[in-house]
Amino acid sequence: MKKEFAWPQFTKNLLIMVGSRHRSNLKRPTWIIVLVFIVCFFLLAAYIYPPRSSASTCSLFNSQGCSVGGVGRTFNKPPPVQTREFTDKETESRVVINEILKYYAVQSTVPKVAFMFLTPGTLPFEKLWHTFFQGHEGKFSVYVHASKEKPIHVSPYFVGRDIHSEPVTWGRISMVEAERRLLANALLDPDNQHFVLLSDSCIPVRRFDFVYNYLLLTSVSFIDSYVDTGPHGNGRYVERMLPEVEKKDFRKGSQWFSMKRQHALIIMADSLYFNKFKHHCRPNMEGNRNCYSDEHYLPTFFNMLDPGGIANWSVTYVDWSEGKWHPRSFRARDITYKLMKKIAVCDTFYSLSLQMFLHSLQHSLLLHLLAGPLF
Repeated sequence: MKKEFAWPQFTKNLLIMVGSRHRSNLKRPTWIIVLVFIVCFFLLAAYIYPPRSSASTCSLFNSQGCSVGGVGRTFNKPPPVQTREFTDKETESRVVINEILKYYAVQSTVPKVAFMFLTPGTLPFEKLWHTFFQGHEGKFSVYVHASKEKPIHVSPYFVGRDIHSEPVTWGRISMVEAERRLLANALLDPDNQHFVLLSDSCIPVRRFDFVYNYLLLTSVSFIDSYVDTGPHGNGRYVERMLPEVEKKDFRKGSQWFSMKRQHALIIMADSLYFNKFKHHCRPNMEGNRNCYSDEHYLPTFFNMLDPGGIANWSVTYVDWSEGKWHPRSFRARDITYKLMKKIAVCDTFYSLSLQMFLHSLQHSLLLHLLAGPLF
């Protein structure tokens, strides 16, 4: 498999390149003219092509150079313009959320990534995850929400990591409630600084070190959020969500997120917007419409309250090319080097769709995956 992108080596090489550049022996007046020209050029470019968000530079370069205070807020994007008078409940909710977003957490000595598994029962790829985690003890934590039956664990990393679970029905608010339950349990550990939601059919497609460093050094959460003007997007919106949720703010996105601690905290603090989706985004609504909260709640919530804090894409690869209600399910013959390269290999430093996990594999693929050099 193609060698993964090495951030430390890239930074080292970049510094060497910058430090070793030959300065031309120009006279002082020429230097002044060149300098003035360069400054004017960049000022003109900034005026004509302003950045779409203050998060763009931070997310592209994946650097803590944009950070103030380490793990806390990483850039100061102004809040969305208020176009109407907020209700009392909205004001109360936004006060709490804004305070959490401004809070700078104390940086952990050894920050951890929380891997949260949403599954009906036993995890079919647990042995593969064991291989992924092995040798990195102290840098991760595992949480398992089993909605139908108690899982049988084969890896010591998963033993004793089951949380209190409730039944989950596809398309219902119980899916979002399970996600919040996982986040609440993971937040009990102050060392958990990043939170990844995974299903029983997910596998990693990168090595642990790459995933760990990328998630902890990045300045944003990876939450898919986009406008879908069709019947399966904005067509699911109902006016009963007013006034708190307007149609112009309604968004859609993948369920599989990866988020910073501050974003996990504001989800825990939210009841106003959660209840809007609980009551007005569900299957079999009036007009023969179906709305699925796990596809709309978080994308809409973060679009409204912290649009600059998310990357608008997910680090989990899901294939919807078949145009069905459920994503494509990968079989043994599908898991090829070409597919892994397509998903995992970041050919350019400026890639905006880098992914680390693969969703929706058939459970019978375990032996096939263990036999190949996936890592």
